[in-house]
Amino acid sequence: MQIENLSLLPLNTFQDIPEPKAGAMEITALVKESGRVRGYQLSDGRILDKAKAVQLAREGYIQGVGIATRNGNPYLKSLPDGTERNNLGNLPSVSQ
Repeated sequence: MQIENLSLLPLNTFQDIPEPKAGAMEITALVKESGRVRGYQLSDGRILDKAKAVQLAREGYIQGVGIATRNGNPYLKSLPDGTERNNLGNLPSVSQ
């Protein structure tokens, strides 16, 4: 994926930055349990667990995210784009 005018340092934290397909969805909310992200709500209203969302992102069906890992577990992370409003951490939470 081409990202212009951004420092490469934040991009080094990603394991993979998939190229989104035409019509790829956005993440609109986080599903949290005890303060931890357990899944994501997509712009089509579907709620997915983390594993399924990572799989769809790898396949290019979710835009604006890359894949990072923590303790060997993959998760989605916002791509730096110069705006804070669409960062995953700034999205609302929903119940599953």
